[in-house]
This record gives sequence, structure tokens and C-alpha cells, in this order.
Amino acid sequence: MKLLRFGEAGQENPGLIDKDGTIRDLSGVVSDIAGQVLSREGRARLASLDTGSLPIVAAGTRLGPCVGNVGNLVAVGLNYIDHALETNTPIPAEPVLFNKVTSCISGPNDPIVLLKDSQKTDWEVEIAFVIGEPAYHVREEDAISVIAGFCVCHDVSEREFQIERGGQWTKGKSGPTFGPLGPWLVTPDEIPDVQNLGMWLDVNGKRMQTGTTSKMIFGIAHLVSYITRFMKLMPGDVVTTGTPPGVGLGMNPPQFLVPGDIVELGVEGLGRQRQVVHAFQPV
Repeated sequence: MKLLRFGEAGQENPGLIDKDGTIRDLSGVVSDIAGQVLSREGRARLASLDTGSLPIVAAGTRLGPCVGNVGNLVAVGLNYIDHALETNTPIPAEPVLFNKVTSCISGPNDPIVLLKDSQKTDWEVEIAFVIGEPAYHVREEDAISVIAGFCVCHDVSEREFQIERGGQWTKGKSGPTFGPLGPWLVTPDEIPDVQNLGMWLDVNGKRMQTGTTSKMIFGIAHLVSYITRFMKLMPGDVVTTGTPPGVGLGMNPPQFLVPGDIVELGVEGLGRQRQVVHAFQPV
């Protein structure tokens, strides 16, 4: 099952994609793709629907982030060996965790808006998972049972603010529009092997990143178990799991995003995103 959210920013409605690839409106069934709707019971209810009876969403309608009311957006750094090497960073012995503030979350095709005085905004294609059940001290063998689904995440990163300004990585990872999610949330039953999915990212039509989830240092089941040793994850929380090599920071010389650039990215089975880079815009 593929779940999504559509409509104006901040006013998205819940939806799903039927077997013919048509977007159907779920707003008469649930209020949002969030919270308990993401539980095993909630997903089973949606899977039992006669999707042909649901209203069709007009083609071209904006897609919002595929999950709403996210309470916690956890990110994993340096989770692909080649990416750690290209950024001259030691291979981590344990997962590197940081937070992106949830106000960075945006739709899969919304613009990326640069931060004020930014000079080093970078791209990172990632696969994220969304929690469906309260999760605390989860065993690896039970990890998939607490996951509601998987989606594409673009972990946009301002490298100067992340690395050169002291403190935690969060300040370079949390700008508004720095966390596009979607286009849809794919439930685990549709992904035969989440640790064998291709990933890619293009900037202005040039392939920058090519990777596979098989190259993760710490796989998704391990990440669920590891993270829940330190915190309780709740339904709707999102964990984005790191990026393969090919980021701008690792190039010689480094290359970063500028206004007018077009970034396209995707993960096998999870859809694709497209963003145009805009200059800083005060709110």
C-alpha cells in the first residue's frame, strides 16, 4: 500500500494510490496519515477499503510530505562506508545520531530554499522509515513490526553551518525545506528486501549519487534496535538512515547548490522527488 498526503502546504489531506496508480482521497475515512492511522490496525483498515469507491484526486495536485504531525525526525550520519571516506571522516563504530527539527519537513517537489548567508548547501538522497507502534528497547528481530513504512528523504545539508560553526550538526540540517519526504509512504509488505534497494540523485541532469541500501554500515533493523535503546519512538516519528557517496562536499573541488539548480532523486520502489533551489527568502 502507498499512502500519501496532498493539497496546500499545511492543509494536506490523506490519500492512497490504488492498483491502477490513481490517487484516491482518504479524507472521508481518516483525518491524516499520522499517529494511530500508521499502526498495524490502522493500516489493516486502510488495506481493507474498496479503493474504487474513494474520490479521485485531480492530476497535478501538490503532494505534501507523506506523513503528518511528525514528533521526532532522527537522522543517521555516515552510514555508508564510501560516504564516510569521501568526507574524510572515520568509519563510526556505532550509529551517529542527530536530529533535524520537524519544521524542516516539506513536500517531495517543493522548492529547496537556501538559508541566509549559505554558501555550502549540499544534497543527500536517503531512505527513511516511519514508526507505526510505540517502540522502546526493540529487538532487531522485531524491528520491522514497529515500522509503518518507508519513503524517500532528501537530507539537505548546509555544510558550513553543520561542520564549521561548532556544536551539533542540527544547525546545518534543519533549515525550512531541508527535509522533503515522499512522494509516498510504502508499507513494508510491498518491499521484499529493504536492504537491497537502488538509490540515485541528479543535479541539473547529471548523476551525482548512485548507491544501494545493501551498502549501509548499520542496517535498518539494527538502527531500530539501537535508537530505541536511547529513546522511545512514537507513531509518526521518522528516521532517515544516511546517504551513499557522491555528495558535493566530497568532490574536488567541492560543489554546492545555487539558486536555479534542479535536484532529482529517488529510491527503488519508493518513488522520486524533484526540487528547484531558491535563494533565501525571509518569512
